[in-house]
Amino acid sequence: MKKEELLSPIREKYSQLKEALKGTDLGEIRALALEVHGMVHPAEIWGRTEKTIADYVLDYMMAGNQNMIVPREDREVDLHYAGTREVPLCWQFWHTYRIEDLVSNLLMVNENQIFNKEWQQKIGASITDTGNALEFDEAVSFGRELRVPALRDYMIAVGKNTRRILEGLTLEQIQSMVPETWVMRILEEGGVTPDFRSVWLLVYWGRLTRGGMILTPMTGHHLMHLPPCLNHLPILDS
Repeated sequence: MKKEELLSPIREKYSQLKEALKGTDLGEIRALALEVHGMVHPAEIWGRTEKTIADYVLDYMMAGNQNMIVPREDREVDLHYAGTREVPLCWQFWHTYRIEDLVSNLLMVNENQIFNKEWQQKIGASITDTGNALEFDEAVSFGRELRVPALRDYMIAVGKNTRRILEGLTLEQIQSMVPETWVMRILEEGGVTPDFRSVWLLVYWGRLTRGGMILTPMTGHHLMHLPPCLNHLPILDS
């Protein structure tokens, strides 16, 4: 299997979702949002059996490779604000699912995030934020502490909850931005830090409609962080 075989169908559906969000067909938007979300998350989250791109990377991590060093992502804009360009493989899942948890709950529906002190203890995380500002040595130390079975459980909980949220959004919500007070909750609850490499996320998210949030933290963000990990997977042909 080649890398493009995994990525091409996702990119095609993502483009369809992007176009659908320009229109007003709620049924089409919802169906495509759920489909693309499923394609970049473990199959368990959406009740399928066929492995997804996320399953391949997750399985490799769970096989004892949580601390393998991989490129953080391939988007230069975000890397400009990153603490490090290389991270442990487990950091990728922590980062993407913390962001999904924060944005889907605090911003999209103004509910409580799933992450709490109990989850933090289970996972063994020394931080509560997304990890954006961690320097390389800090990211490595952070990765060594994580209990990846618990991290996987957190991922599944976050992904299933996001699907519940996506299924309930109205067209008016999808086309609307959210109040600044909702955005600031993320800082207040430790989802980002005051470090400029972390807090800039609030400015970015605060400018999005919920439709924009569907395209980034819920789907496209995973598609930024998973591909750089694929080069290390033994399933791929050279």
